[in-house]
Amino acid sequence: MIISKTPVRVSFFGGGTDYPDYYKEYGGGVLSTSIDKYIFITVKKTNSFSEFKYRISYSKLQTCHDIAEIEHPVVRAALQHLNIPYGLEINIISDLPARTGIGSSSTFTVGLLHALHALNGKMVSKKDLALEAIYIEQVLLQERVGVQDQLAAAIGSFNHMVFAENNLQVNPVIVTKERKKLLEGNLMMFYTGLSRYASVILEEQIKKTQDKTINTELKDIRDMVDEGLSIVCNSDRNIDDFGSLLHKGWMKKRSLSSAISNTFLDDIYEKAMNAGAIGGKLLGAGGGGFFIFYVPAPQQSAVRDALTDLSEVDFKFEDDGTRIIYMS
Repeated sequence: MIISKTPVRVSFFGGGTDYPDYYKEYGGGVLSTSIDKYIFITVKKTNSFSEFKYRISYSKLQTCHDIAEIEHPVVRAALQHLNIPYGLEINIISDLPARTGIGSSSTFTVGLLHALHALNGKMVSKKDLALEAIYIEQVLLQERVGVQDQLAAAIGSFNHMVFAENNLQVNPVIVTKERKKLLEGNLMMFYTGLSRYASVILEEQIKKTQDKTINTELKDIRDMVDEGLSIVCNSDRNIDDFGSLLHKGWMKKRSLSSAISNTFLDDIYEKAMNAGAIGGKLLGAGGGGFFIFYVPAPQQSAVRDALTDLSEVDFKFEDDGTRIIYMS
């Protein structure tokens, strides 16, 4: 039996420039961190006397005898891609709900691949796990996904990612522990209660990207990555500028598609800002999921009170990426 533990991520700046339609022509970049919320995946070979060959347990339970019958698209594609010859029991446990903007879909793909390779006695580099997950999602499943989530889940930590046509770079952000801790302590995360399929939210944005009608906005969003890096890494700069840049980025992100926000979400944002948040954004594609806000410590109680009808998620940055935590 193998158990993998793979983190989800918080993306601060650059989201939207990691889609192939954009970065292969113009180049993209992202500033993001993995956090200490995980997806755990257990894989175990089935016994010869089992009543089924495959048993997959996630939000539903399925048993079947043929890979082609597996309903979960990533599980089915991964087993076919790796030519798994034996039966499997696969169990998935997540710290946070799916379809909420934290990259959980790609986290799952990376974690599943990691566990399957380990079960086969093969150790694969974290970068290769990310690239394999990208191949499964973009090529085999034809999903509308970028490339940042797979890299964040596999490699982990606080990173500056740079994307070009044939080159995906992940550069660790060089920052003092004190500065990183200060940023971490000024971030608050709240669940809106809305889950959504990113592909639906992204439909309009991807079309505009392909039509090149939002190139100016995407360039501005990409440029914010460098500004965010400057704020974090330069101790002479006021760390609160990070919050102001989040606000600027959210305003720009909202302009990419009519599906990204709505009156319910705008009301949440307005309440947080009126209570003392300097800036914030919806994580991922938008349309629901998690809000992250930059809030100086003295104002955090007021923001918490203003958003008392939402669930707050306490989190910290993490540095390890995907791991195998049990093997027998």
